[in-house]
Amino acid sequence: MPTEIITLNDLEKFGAELKAEIKKMLSSLNGQPAKKWLKSHEVRKLLAISPGTLQHMRVSGTIPYTKIGGIIYYDHADITKLFEENKKSNKFPENGI
Repeated sequence: MPTEIITLNDLEKFGAELKAEIKKMLSSLNGQPAKKWLKSHEVRKLLAISPGTLQHMRVSGTIPYTKIGGIIYYDHADITKLFEENKKSNKFPENGI
């Protein structure tokens, strides 16, 4: 098996090519999530909630979902909307009181 020596210059070139490829991939997303539909475990991880809390959110209508063949899916846009609707602002009055 032939031996090939990799130089620091080779590594720097590889790093630059990898960085350019990652930037290209990220720009192709245009701010959109990689997946439109998320499964329950992904939503629980994203929101840092328990299975019971996610079930309560479904039952109470807090979070819309689609069930196909026993698997529950959530639209990423609905999760983003949930974040936006519950965003709080801690602005102090101008007079400081």
